Amino acid sequence: MFPPLRRLLDRPAGLLSGGQAQQLAIARALVSKAQVLVLDEPTEGIQPSIIIEIEDAIAGLHAAGMTILLVEQYVEFALRLAQRHAVMDGGLIAHSGDTASVDLATFSDLLAV
Repeated sequence: MFPPLRRLLDRPAGLLSGGQAQQLAIARALVSKAQVLVLDEPTEGIQPSIIIEIEDAIAGLHAAGMTILLVEQYVEFALRLAQRHAVMDGGLIAHSGDTASVDLATFSDLLAV
């Protein structure tokens, strides 16, 4: 699933870059053959080229029938992958719905820092 990791098989996990470590974490989760994959901010601190690889992997897993719960602050990334979304504010769901018809303006005030 993550070909670049193949050449790093002999490297200790603690010496991997952030993106490589994230890919390894996803691969480890998949080894258990779980039916649901929970991802908590898989793009945090990751360079753009690795984000694309992670996005492709998540999309492929979903296309193969895996259920995925994605918690993510990179909104565009999340909306490209999700069928449904929920936006939280203060620990409560402030907006939710079908992602295909989402209008970011509906909850843009919740996305500002």
